Amino acid sequence: MSAAGSAEATAYCAEMLRRQDHERYLTCLFAPASARPALFALYAFNLEVAKTPEVVSEPTIGLVRLQWWRDAVESVYGGRVTPHAVAEALGKAIATHGLSRSHFEHLFDAREADLDAEPPEDLAALETYARDTSARLLWLALEVLSHGREPDSGAKRAAESIGLAWALTGLMRAVPHHARRRKSFLPADMTSAADLDLESVFALRSSEPLRRVVRQIADRAEAHLASARELRRDIPPTARPALWFGALASGHLRVLRNANYDPFAPRVQRPPAGTAWRLAWARLSGRY
Repeated sequence: MSAAGSAEATAYCAEMLRRQDHERYLTCLFAPASARPALFALYAFNLEVAKTPEVVSEPTIGLVRLQWWRDAVESVYGGRVTPHAVAEALGKAIATHGLSRSHFEHLFDAREADLDAEPPEDLAALETYARDTSARLLWLALEVLSHGREPDSGAKRAAESIGLAWALTGLMRAVPHHARRRKSFLPADMTSAADLDLESVFALRSSEPLRRVVRQIADRAEAHLASARELRRDIPPTARPALWFGALASGHLRVLRNANYDPFAPRVQRPPAGTAWRLAWARLSGRY
């Protein structure tokens, strides 16, 4: 791909994120300039596969769409690039930074669960999904920031914890969004123990049992953030842009806590405020 074509593909990915995944877009802007094109490509690819349930009319079509992207990534590792702006930018990122193929394979397998109507059986199943989507994406980001070298082991452990916290927090904030298509990521054993009727969730009604389940999952996200922060002093500065999602997740959890863990509360559903300031502070302080 020519330099001009590469720049156009990167610009396409950046604009896509700016409009549809603004928090990830801002983390890219605060990352080193040398890493931004690959991070834009990586997060735009993630957006493409994550939004599959919203852009298809039935699960079978969703599987076909995911297979198209799976084949596009496979082609990159075979030395060919599918003519699509995001695929072209991702191909450049994979070639430049030697991104691990296995992370993409796990990510695709997990994303197929988005098309499954059944909720996860328990918290362990939900965390497996979160690990194979969110944490693996951060592991790939670490590979970008490591410029082809093996990422620091402490950074990888912190990224796993932050990826889990980010995903669990996002899924709780997205309860209304998923409910509109009669999808629930609330673990079945937890909803049963709380005597939560999912039909009430699908009807977009808040309830004490729902708040109880959301609080349990939010507490788990907080625990993951605490685990990541225990490693902070040992994290190399170059890895931190992949970990700033911890600071953003903490802000979302604070809003959720102040709303008494009601995912339908207007304050929870409003676009986050002060994201750029949180990232600026994380960059200056070295905290996440």
